[in-house]
Amino acid sequence: MTASPDLGATRLAATHVFRSVFRRQASTVAVITARGERPVGFTATSLASVSAEPPLLSFGVGTDSSSWPVLSKARYVGVHLLGEHQRELAATFARSGADRFAAPTRWRIGPEGIPLLEGVLAWTVCEVVARIPAGDHRVVIARVLAGDPAGAGRPLLYHQGRFNALRD
Repeated sequence: MTASPDLGATRLAATHVFRSVFRRQASTVAVITARGERPVGFTATSLASVSAEPPLLSFGVGTDSSSWPVLSKARYVGVHLLGEHQRELAATFARSGADRFAAPTRWRIGPEGIPLLEGVLAWTVCEVVARIPAGDHRVVIARVLAGDPAGAGRPLLYHQGRFNALRD
């Protein structure tokens, strides 16, 4: 008879496998913004289409994120798809402690008072319809209310722990 593996060690191995597997998945790079006393935002690579009718999308946000206190109460959010020319912007919104809305970030106030980033491939303003607990994150489901898909350029991707350009 062989000994079964230690459950703690198995969980650590599963976490390692999980991270290793998902580093291999190329993901769209998005920035999620919301209005608080000061605007908040973060880089997200978990953006997904949920439904066409009604138009729903989802993204994950860590509950230890500096943006979470505002996002946990926000009725509306902005979702921005970044272009390959926006690696620095993605890094700024991913950096802990950064003043994400200071220059050189270009932004304006959009519908429902949402901070909208300039020069993105596309943006939407969404109404939050659910926040679902998922481990140390929440999965936010939001209904698209307005947006602009007409930005120029190619998408920025996240793969193997780095921001990358799409190649033909």
